[in-house]
Amino acid sequence: MKSRGVACSYAQIQDHGEAPESWYLALLGFAEHFRTSSPPKIRLCVHCLQAVFQFKPPQRVEARTHLQLGSVLYHHTKNTELARSHLEKAIPQFEDVKFEAASLLSELYCQQNLVDSAKPLLRKAIQISQQTPYWHCRLLFQLAQLHTLEKDLVSACDLLGVGAEYTRVVGSEYTRALFLLSKGMLLLMERKLGEVHPLLTLCGTIVENWQGNPIQKESLRVFFLVLQVTHYLDAGQVKSVKPCLKQLQQCIQTISTLHDDEILPSNPADLFHWLPKEHMCVLVYLVTVMHSMQAGYLEKAQKYTDKALMQLEKLKMLDSSPILSTFQVILLEHIIMCRLVTGHKATALQEISQVCQLCAQSPRLFTNHASQLHTLLGLYCLSVNCMDNAEAQFTAALRLTTHQELWAFIVTNLASVYIREGNRDQELYNLLERINPDHNFPVSSHCLRAAAFYIRGLLSFFQGRYNEAKRFLRETLKMSNAEDLNRLTACSLVLLGHIFYVLGNHRESNNMVVPAMQLASKIPDMSVQLWSSALLKDLNKACGNTIDAHEAAQMHQNFSQQLLQDHIAACSLPEHNLISWTDGPPPVGQFQAQNGPSTSLASLL
Repeated sequence: MKSRGVACSYAQIQDHGEAPESWYLALLGFAEHFRTSSPPKIRLCVHCLQAVFQFKPPQRVEARTHLQLGSVLYHHTKNTELARSHLEKAIPQFEDVKFEAASLLSELYCQQNLVDSAKPLLRKAIQISQQTPYWHCRLLFQLAQLHTLEKDLVSACDLLGVGAEYTRVVGSEYTRALFLLSKGMLLLMERKLGEVHPLLTLCGTIVENWQGNPIQKESLRVFFLVLQVTHYLDAGQVKSVKPCLKQLQQCIQTISTLHDDEILPSNPADLFHWLPKEHMCVLVYLVTVMHSMQAGYLEKAQKYTDKALMQLEKLKMLDSSPILSTFQVILLEHIIMCRLVTGHKATALQEISQVCQLCAQSPRLFTNHASQLHTLLGLYCLSVNCMDNAEAQFTAALRLTTHQELWAFIVTNLASVYIREGNRDQELYNLLERINPDHNFPVSSHCLRAAAFYIRGLLSFFQGRYNEAKRFLRETLKMSNAEDLNRLTACSLVLLGHIFYVLGNHRESNNMVVPAMQLASKIPDMSVQLWSSALLKDLNKACGNTIDAHEAAQMHQNFSQQLLQDHIAACSLPEHNLISWTDGPPPVGQFQAQNGPSTSLASLL
């Protein structure tokens, strides 16, 4: 909810049957004039409100003036102590003042890292606000959010459950759905899937049956569908999610055609909205990018990322909401992974630096994304063959995460580092035991389990155990085909093709490598294209197909040159020194230019 102007005091005083004095109206009018001036004249606004006390006003006027002063000082100045003093004076007063003052004061306490002062204040306000539906719901949401930020999801879920039951009793099905969907979101974060499914089913019924403001109804549907889509994507079910994602995209198109009605709901408990529709548009772009990235449609991911980032830049000019920076970081995280696959490492590195800068501006953002940032640096190190740095980055990322899927993703990539180094058998076997796809795999993600089979196949290939490698890779292919995981399919095909080539089965090798090359070109995956073209060159040469061998050799040369140029460009950037950062806050502005690349391209060429 936005901070309200001081002029609203007039209407609220009148509501309580008190005729405001002319001096009060004059001071209030001047204060609002100064607050809304361009630029705002906050000092003069504060002087006008402080002047109210000189007239020894009635208690209700005095209480509301303390609230208004606290609000203006909190939102427009850095004088938090004075804001706090005024809000604390407003708290013991009248109902129409105390709940708003408690809400604002708890925000201020949190800003000053006084969370233990904010919680009892909100709890007390919740206890005494049950006859005021709007404030009771708002304070419940606020305390639930506070617990969520502290990672106490159990307490947050309990509060949201209380809110859902309260809104059912007061007849607000719309806000009941908001409470239940918010609880569903937290249950997904906790991986309590047994509780999520019945709750989402109930939410779906409530949303479809609710008849009210069309924008509010569609925003509930967007919230519901976003939860469903992210649930599928967390489970690595890229194909199964498509119907839900299509519904979500249609829903956001519907919202964009609807006009915002200023008609206030008759039930005060319904005075909430989930997100502004502009934010919802960015969120739908974001989940579309997540889907495209997992499915291996990287050009589509690039297209939607560009649209979302352009929309975000426009929004951030007018809106300082922290969620916009979160959206921006998640979008960049996904597009960085795309760049590394498509052979644009230099651009990826610059975007990693951009994420560092965004995280440096917000401690909370950095806390939530530090592990992902080190993971991205680890993937970059892998792409430029800096194995020691890759290991250090993935180790740092593991230390910083409690997210199971991210943990499994990092371990899978760290295992690939150990396989490529070739002399880390004990560490490798310890890791592989923790992500054994045949036995007690630690997460429910279909995609990550398929990747674990691939890693096993890769290790067996390097150890010369080709039959075992084929079993693991066929399992990967079966799983990746079931959910359209194009990158895993391409990687498995080319590795199987390599195994058949080593075994002298050229026909079968060709049957694997040709579709691998076609799929890699469609993604596009530069490393798989490089690998496939090298195999095609050797295959055609062995089979006496001189023209085809020459054509494949030319393709291989072209891919090699592109990757080499990009490799040199990336390692020459001052941001390349980020690969040495493994602890503490992001080192923004501390980059030193290097003399040139110090890494080897042997693994690529």
